[in-house]
Amino acid sequence: MNAAFLRLAQHPFKFRMFLLTKLPAAFFCGVRLKYIDPDRAEVTVPFRWLTQNPFRSTYFACLAMAAEMSTGVLAMGHIYKESPMSMLIIKMEARYFKKATGTIYFTCEEGQRLLAVIQEARASGKPLECTVQSVGTNGDGERIAEFNFTWSFKSKSSGKPAGV
Repeated sequence: MNAAFLRLAQHPFKFRMFLLTKLPAAFFCGVRLKYIDPDRAEVTVPFRWLTQNPFRSTYFACLAMAAEMSTGVLAMGHIYKESPMSMLIIKMEARYFKKATGTIYFTCEEGQRLLAVIQEARASGKPLECTVQSVGTNGDGERIAEFNFTWSFKSKSSGKPAGV
């Protein structure tokens, strides 16, 4: 994982400014990066007025946003300031187990799988896919939800005109 990205991600003010400018919905919903290293990321989303649904639990879209960030921040860390690479979610699956109240913690522990696919996509020049899981738990450690995100990675070729 790029050391410059780790410094950015681990600095609460800088990362919040990143969220405000690039992912304002996550910023205003209170999504926060709590931990990151090359293998694992943990992201939280609180239960509050802005994230609630009519059933007094956290709205599924807010849960998905936090789960996605736990996977995407790992991928971003592996491509930051490297050769240009595009990354895009092409599929998402979710399973919910328990009502989401309170702060929910989403953890993805597949940083090395993402890195391997990114390196292979860079080396081959072909778009590659990688499905990774984020598990959401409440403060008591009870499983609330599981999300599987399929990311597509493609090395950007500087020799081709845009749109080709």
